[in-house]
Amino acid sequence: MIPWLPHEPLFPPVETALREPNGLLAAGGDLAPQRILAAYRRGIFPWFSPGEPILWWSPDPRMVLFPEEFKCSRSLTKTLRHKDYEVRLDTAFGAVIAACAATPREGQNGTWISAEMQAAYGRLHQMGFAHSVETWVHGRLVGGLYGIAIGHAFYGESMFSHATDASKIALAHLRDLPNF
Repeated sequence: MIPWLPHEPLFPPVETALREPNGLLAAGGDLAPQRILAAYRRGIFPWFSPGEPILWWSPDPRMVLFPEEFKCSRSLTKTLRHKDYEVRLDTAFGAVIAACAATPREGQNGTWISAEMQAAYGRLHQMGFAHSVETWVHGRLVGGLYGIAIGHAFYGESMFSHATDASKIALAHLRDLPNF
């Protein structure tokens, strides 16, 4: 049994998260910026489908990508050298999160990036916590990613690609940013 969250942005210890399903920690609460930021600071994130209560997760293990450990494939390195693209930061946050929600993924039906989630992360973007890294080709948004930046950590949420390597280009450029 998982706890139901109170109105305050409090969470149970992450050590109490379920093993199956891996990381399910709590349900309820809201998607207020203060709660989401409190969650991320503790290694917790919201993830639920439309029509479900808000579910909060902290899986073990968590994937952590250190910038210095990110290795580009030969083909991506070649693409990065050609510079047939432009990378922008935070110029189309709403379009990036909408594309992440709308882009079909193999083996998945629908998306967890509901209108409610888009609005919540949009508020965090307005506050300077949520960011997008966008890949543009000939003035058209073709790929990108979005996530939350707190301190020296960037919590990647989702990415999309409508052209070969477009989301990987955004990720490679994110790696090269000194601080968000």
